[in-house]
Amino acid sequence: MTSSAASLVPVNPTLGVLLAVLLLVAAAVAGWARLDPHPYKSRAREILLAGFRAAVQLALVSVVITWAVKSVLGLLAFLAVMFAVAVRTAGRRLTGNHTWWLTAAPISAGVIPVVVALLATGLVPLTGVALIPITGILIGGALTVTVLAGRRALDELSQRRGEVEAAMALGFLDRDARMEIARPAASEALLPGLDQTRTVGLVTLPGAFVGMLLGGASPLLAGVVQLFVLIALMAVQTIAVAVTLELVARHRLYRPGPDTRTGSPRTARRFRRVPAPSRPSE
Repeated sequence: MTSSAASLVPVNPTLGVLLAVLLLVAAAVAGWARLDPHPYKSRAREILLAGFRAAVQLALVSVVITWAVKSVLGLLAFLAVMFAVAVRTAGRRLTGNHTWWLTAAPISAGVIPVVVALLATGLVPLTGVALIPITGILIGGALTVTVLAGRRALDELSQRRGEVEAAMALGFLDRDARMEIARPAASEALLPGLDQTRTVGLVTLPGAFVGMLLGGASPLLAGVVQLFVLIALMAVQTIAVAVTLELVARHRLYRPGPDTRTGSPRTARRFRRVPAPSRPSE
């Protein structure tokens, strides 16, 4: 079956040249289309750095994972590094203040219960070769939706802060006022996962399915494993989005700057303390 994998993607100089060309094309298109989110941030540069980092990190992981799959200590250390990097990445994408570390809550709330359930039921053994790829997929899915949900919710609160203030003035609790505005936007983070699950086998054949086939598994077993991955991902991502939304609505996770004043408890209390005008006595 090694020959099957090699025939799928042969490792030779041609592959290296093609990867470099594709990376340069992606960066060039990003620069030509001016896909930069801000004048001081270059998406083309980010694409080049991301490709380079991916190559270096995969090379290092190929070496380290050999130790991690053979040692419980190595397994735990590898999983801890994966989680820490995911938290830092999500936090950096959402905010530049000290609240970034709170992204650990949605990621852990989604991933840990699912992994514990898999270990408790014996469906996944406590071995690196089984736990690392499954946990990595779940952490990656939680990271993606945490960033999407958090950014969409914070952007919506910033753009519609007048509506938040109006809701607070009408007597809505701080959390409820923000939740009404942020919830619809944050829920859109679930769409990529939903679309992937709906179209699996029709539009794409995901990596777990193809990997199982290349490893010699039957199509039925490969399909069952892929189904498990997709449903587990939906559970993890739904929990992560819900926790992220709650953190934003409670003003625990926010961005620095003047926009944070809109949702501050002090502002809300100031609005609610305005007494209703008294009616003149007849």
